[in-house]
Amino acid sequence: MSTVRLSMETGSPRPRKIARLSCFGLLLSAAAMLCAASPAKADYRLHVGDVIEISVARAPELKQRVPVQLDGSISFPMMGNLPVAGLTPAEAQSRIQAILATKVFRQRLSDGRDNEIMIDHDEVTATVVEYRPIYVNGDVSKPGEYAYRPLMTVRQAVALSGGYELMRYRMQNPVLEAADLRAEYESLWAEFAKEQALVWRLKTELGEDKHLNQSSLKDLPLKQSTISEIVHVEAEQLKARQADYDSQKAFLQRAIVLGDKQVDVLTEQQKQDDEGAQADIDELQRALEFYGKGALPSPRVADSRRAVLMSSTRKLQTSAQLMQIKQQQSDFTRQLGKLDDQRKMDLLKDLQDANVKLAEVRAKLQSTSEKLQYATLVRSQFVRGGGQPEIVVIRMDEKGQTRIRANEESELQPGDVVEVTLRPGQTDDQREP
Repeated sequence: MSTVRLSMETGSPRPRKIARLSCFGLLLSAAAMLCAASPAKADYRLHVGDVIEISVARAPELKQRVPVQLDGSISFPMMGNLPVAGLTPAEAQSRIQAILATKVFRQRLSDGRDNEIMIDHDEVTATVVEYRPIYVNGDVSKPGEYAYRPLMTVRQAVALSGGYELMRYRMQNPVLEAADLRAEYESLWAEFAKEQALVWRLKTELGEDKHLNQSSLKDLPLKQSTISEIVHVEAEQLKARQADYDSQKAFLQRAIVLGDKQVDVLTEQQKQDDEGAQADIDELQRALEFYGKGALPSPRVADSRRAVLMSSTRKLQTSAQLMQIKQQQSDFTRQLGKLDDQRKMDLLKDLQDANVKLAEVRAKLQSTSEKLQYATLVRSQFVRGGGQPEIVVIRMDEKGQTRIRANEESELQPGDVVEVTLRPGQTDDQREP
């Protein structure tokens, strides 16, 4: 690849002859002009952010893209800084051509020789290849910054930003969204009815309510069959839970009654054991007296002793059984009292949870209802086509910021800000002038 050495010499008469522009150079220059990007508009004026591509037909090494800087100038090696902000693209090209036509640069060929070239006015092209972006804001799906293309219209800019979207609500499809919300709304009402029936069942178990007030459920936007099924399920569950509670309570009560009978029997047996033990003790005492007088043999005394031991053992066993039964009775009595207390605590906790859930469902119903109303409104607007959008283009010019009323076919310029406003249900008579 050949290297280039630039010379900042002015275009004074040359001491030696410069080769004329070759046929290839002419063709290259013409092709460059035909392929150059079209200007935004004939009266468009350059501004900060635009990008200009400068090229010289016989010196492709000089081709370079230069942005318009914050001070409104561009920077090019053979020109330095050149103010272009406020110029039309044609005016900027004329100035660049005028400056570069006075310059000479030396091109080093592949064989090491230098080739001095004087730039001709017609060899220089300067075209705008990138324009300032436009901005779309308001009731569109994807507001933001978008690249400008020559002859771009408002309709194209709105298409790039995803199309119109009422109040910028992120709705994939208003018809399907409304259907989904309606299904969710009905599901929440069913859940609300279920929680309402649960609250009634818990209050009934606590002894507060005896009958479900079905009039409150009849006002719900549900099928009567659905409400009846919910009430039936809770009523059956109430019966099952009440039957289980009654069964546990009856078992404990029967155990207490049976224990009382056992206590009575063991108490009577203990009394008899006491009497029998005392009789055996008295009999032993008499046997010892007769044995001492020599009137009773020793085996008889031994039998009396064994009788006392057995009666004492039987008495201790009866006392132990009586203590065990009484302890069991105490446990059953405590369980019976705890059964009611524990059941009440569990029911109160379940009732509290059900009331909290009922409040949550009520809040979700309110939220879903508002979303459904809005989705229905959006659906009606999209199905009917809605009103025409109000479009305002904000443009910077020599006089400053200007607000321009526009429509979808209005042509944009680089740097424009497009504001889109949709008013659902609005007719032409209701629009602002």
